[in-house]
Amino acid sequence: MGLTTTATATTPAIPTTPAATAIPAATAASAAAGPATAGPSALGEVVLDWFAGAARDLPWRHPGTTPWAVLVSEVMLQQTPVSRVLPVWEAWLRRWPTPAALAAEPAGEAVRTWGRLGYPRRALRLHQAATAVTEQHDGEIPSDLDALLALPGVGTYTARAVAAFAFRQRHPVVDINVRRLYARAVEGQAEPPAAVSRRDLAGVEELLPADPETAAMTSAALMELGALVCVARAPRCPACPLLENCAWVAAGSPASTGPARRPQGYAGTDRQVRGRLLAVLRDSEHPVESALLDQVWNEPVQRGRALAGLLEDGLVTELAPGVYALPS
Repeated sequence: MGLTTTATATTPAIPTTPAATAIPAATAASAAAGPATAGPSALGEVVLDWFAGAARDLPWRHPGTTPWAVLVSEVMLQQTPVSRVLPVWEAWLRRWPTPAALAAEPAGEAVRTWGRLGYPRRALRLHQAATAVTEQHDGEIPSDLDALLALPGVGTYTARAVAAFAFRQRHPVVDINVRRLYARAVEGQAEPPAAVSRRDLAGVEELLPADPETAAMTSAALMELGALVCVARAPRCPACPLLENCAWVAAGSPASTGPARRPQGYAGTDRQVRGRLLAVLRDSEHPVESALLDQVWNEPVQRGRALAGLLEDGLVTELAPGVYALPS
């Protein structure tokens, strides 16, 4: 498999200044050739130039950040805003600075520390990954992409993100922001397909320079531009460094032709019930009886369904009939 591990790999510094609000003069000049002549690599260069003055100051980008800390950040950031992730990420790494430290504790402690970050199965996946790293890789996050993909709960996006941002390798890192940016700037579409395809990965890879370190920085720059400027609703096109090279803008910014994607509701859903049940268990140092759980939601059928889902997902264990706790 070509597995390698690194005990001292750290993340180099990334420029951190407030997001751009206008097209830099140098960037505008670089883009002057227009969409017909600017190749994929040229687009990547423009975005990288913009990133030098627009990157946010995020702690997982700081010098000395370990591959484990990068992995934790990438898992926490999935479908979760940076503002909510920051305090949980910091608390997590204070308690578990290494995979071995987390693997030594019960999985339920990971769920407890996850708090109200949402989608708590991610806490279990991190615990499973930490255990595998401790048992199979001497406690060091592997740098090899295939080895990262083999870790429990680590998918295509997360593995590529860790390889690029922790180990400075040349891999296309395609999240929802990069997918949207690529769909607009290169393909001229208002919205990307629902799932990442091999075609998406190949297309984004064409934007990356050959040098691995510069490619890793470009991957971060693409994500930042999608997150801050090329947003889903009301994109800030006048502030985008790709304005003159954007195929979507050149086509007149046509509206999406696909079905409207409505934000998922939360109030009254099974997700809300699951969250309330799990909060009771997180806040208790002792096992909880069903009578206490019954108080958090007065509809018994939905409450029972939510509890059954938590049990099935491994987020809750039944120690005795009607007595529940976080997983051991």
